Amino acid sequence: MASLASKVSLRSSLLRQNATKSFLNNSAKAYSTIAKEKTLKERFAEIYPEKAEAIKKFKKEKGKTVIGEVLLEQAYGGMRGIPGIVWEGSVLDPIEGIRFRGRTIPDIQNELPKAPGGDEPLPEALFWLLLTGEVPTQAQTTALSAELAARSDLPQHVIDLIDRCPANLHPMAQFSLAITALETESEFAKAYAKGVNKKDYWSYTFDDSINLLAKLPLIAGKIYRNVFKDGKIPSINKDLDYGANLSNLLGYGENKEFVELMRLYLTIHSDHEGGNVSAHATHLVGSALSSPFLSLAAGLNGLAGPLHGRANQEVLEWLFGMKETLNGDYSKPAIEKYLWDTLNAGRVVPGYGHAVLRKTDPRYTAQREFALKHMPDYELFKLVSNIYEVAPEVLTKHGKTKNPWPNVDSHSGVLLQYYGLTEASFYTVLFGVSRAFGVLPQLILDRAYGSSIERPKSFSTEKYIELVQKIESKK
Repeated sequence: MASLASKVSLRSSLLRQNATKSFLNNSAKAYSTIAKEKTLKERFAEIYPEKAEAIKKFKKEKGKTVIGEVLLEQAYGGMRGIPGIVWEGSVLDPIEGIRFRGRTIPDIQNELPKAPGGDEPLPEALFWLLLTGEVPTQAQTTALSAELAARSDLPQHVIDLIDRCPANLHPMAQFSLAITALETESEFAKAYAKGVNKKDYWSYTFDDSINLLAKLPLIAGKIYRNVFKDGKIPSINKDLDYGANLSNLLGYGENKEFVELMRLYLTIHSDHEGGNVSAHATHLVGSALSSPFLSLAAGLNGLAGPLHGRANQEVLEWLFGMKETLNGDYSKPAIEKYLWDTLNAGRVVPGYGHAVLRKTDPRYTAQREFALKHMPDYELFKLVSNIYEVAPEVLTKHGKTKNPWPNVDSHSGVLLQYYGLTEASFYTVLFGVSRAFGVLPQLILDRAYGSSIERPKSFSTEKYIELVQKIESKK
């Protein structure tokens, strides 16, 4: 009779064989889908050399062109408005709002492939667009979804690390820790240690980025289940798209509206040009040739701050405070008084204003339209809508806000609350999953185009005083 140890060993071997077979079968399905179409990596390999050469020529011929003027107040104001980063995926216009490779949010909602029967764009398709500038076909998007699902498994040490985190450690800190620990899986780091040719940096960065993106739903889902639920998490469904899998891991996969919300959420929160803290931090760390795992972790640590990604949590706290104070009276005079009370107390109105935008954030508008379609009678949405009718006028009269219009943070938490995902401290993790779709394509582009390490010049206040005095003496 076989020993217990032998039986356990045999069972473990069979499980490994089945897991390997499942992975290969799903990978085969993914690649057979695009037998007649280029994969994302193949397509990027075709198009980037010409673009890289054009950039090299442009820098050589026009490199001495003066493109901006720097004021002293900008240096002390966080470099706001100073053109100094190359970011291919998106550009934020103060009036038009965000454009992804030249396309507005309504454009991508209309043009990008969707899940069968779905209304919202698939974030996988946006990743393709941000990297190549091209809208993928439905088959290419489906294959990319399958590839991401096939690469989603987490190494055991990362699972163990998440499980060892105390429940009172903020979900965003756990998210960053887990992604940093994935450095063990970095193909770029391994290749660099072996002395790979610089021309191949992008290829290993691509593989790392796809592997990292693929693993984020399981990391996020496990953190959510550990902190707020019973710790049990389902497996990735190899036949589902990214947003559907994330929804299922969080426990909301049976709600078709929530799945649609996740697809929209991941798409519109992904990229907002390169100057915001999370994008800039990812780009900065990546410019030192750190792996995508370390680079994204740096960006997420910035996203965790209350002046960046955590702002949506602060909006909700403020809304609940208003809801309790007004006690059902959402009239214009009542809301106006609460707004003035907030401002007169020396506080800002959360969810209003933006460093660049000078109009209503198109991401706010997209979420508002989603709410009008799916939850028009939801009390919290009605409150947000009524604030939208009052706040711009109050903030304009107040005179200290350059942009009196709502931004994305003033709405996103409300949608999640409606569907029962009420744990606001987790919202920034969802934002982080989404932001990966925007910053990882740029890391690949940076390596493909041979971008330099970022190294701006700094001065002490004494040196700035000296500099200003010299300038003034010449007038």
